[in-house]
Amino acid sequence: MSHFDDLETRSSDERHAAQLAALRALGGATADLRDLSDLSRLPVLRKSDLSARQAANPPFGGMHVGPVGHVFQSPGPIYEPGGTTHDWWRMGRFLHACGIGPSDVVQNCFGYHLTPAGHIFENGARAVGARVLPAGTGQTDLQVRAARDIGCTAYAGTPDYLKVILDRADESGVDLSFTRAAVGGGALFPSLREEYADRGIATLQCYATADLGNVAYESPAMEGMILDEGVIVEIVRPGTGDPLPEGEVGEVVVTTLNPDYPLIRFATGDLSAMMPGVSPCGRTNGRIRGWMGRADQTAKIKGMFVRPEQVAALVARHPEIRAARVVVDREGEMDAMTVQVTAEGGDEGAWAASVADLLKLKGRVERVDDLPNDGKVIDDRRDYG
Repeated sequence: MSHFDDLETRSSDERHAAQLAALRALGGATADLRDLSDLSRLPVLRKSDLSARQAANPPFGGMHVGPVGHVFQSPGPIYEPGGTTHDWWRMGRFLHACGIGPSDVVQNCFGYHLTPAGHIFENGARAVGARVLPAGTGQTDLQVRAARDIGCTAYAGTPDYLKVILDRADESGVDLSFTRAAVGGGALFPSLREEYADRGIATLQCYATADLGNVAYESPAMEGMILDEGVIVEIVRPGTGDPLPEGEVGEVVVTTLNPDYPLIRFATGDLSAMMPGVSPCGRTNGRIRGWMGRADQTAKIKGMFVRPEQVAALVARHPEIRAARVVVDREGEMDAMTVQVTAEGGDEGAWAASVADLLKLKGRVERVDDLPNDGKVIDDRRDYG
């Protein structure tokens, strides 16, 4: 299968130069960047920041927004603009990788009400020339009948709802024609992917958000998720904007190059890690390992909130500390906090003093040889059941 466009197979130098030029063209804080690595000097934009800006200056918080056709509302509430021009959300690249094209009818089971997911995938389907059944969510019996009557060949929606449709079709003795599935918005477990494959449905997943559009996607190689050509992705230490080395798990921070709605260093709150090398499918952009949990690990301990940025401040205060993690447990009916530290040398008494100062709580400090590479800086082990 050919690639969506030549951007997918360009050299890293070509990609770097083009992305830097696009960043500079956005103006503002990015106009004077000399290298993509200079992005790390700019502040991280979090959903809470965006929500506060929009509350003070509705609807978009004073952010630059070009000529767009839609305004969407996501929980928070947060308002996102949406365009109607060709592949505005950059979802066509993913649907093409799924093998979806002009001969397909896509049953789009993402929501169309207030939130943008349905429109995101419909815009992508148009980019690859496919027809769309704007099915939305629910009304499964009608979905089954429409899929049969229209002859839908591809499904777009959350990973698990396709199974609901297929099972209802089986119960009703209805044969459906799905051969492709483009999923997102939830976990695609290997067992579910295998079940679909057994039914003759090839299933791939993407990583997209309402604010950013498509960020990364699987190809038929199914070795990680390939970064979209219209974004720059950094993996940073949770609670900071500090980039992490390749392979280390951290928070996904995304810069979009969409001149209609550029978001600079937008923190998704999701955890992932960059993978080495490139995909066997021939696409040359970087890859992430996919969704690996949430970076927002704030915990309430003894009535006090402890946040990842406080743990990051502890590491920053003591140069000898390589990494630290707060472990929360219960001792009897009381919260217990242990701060695990990996370091070369150092004074544990000084660390304990900094813990009390920065976290506003006293806790046991434990030196450990290593910490798991899972992105956790606060490990809450309390049983809330």
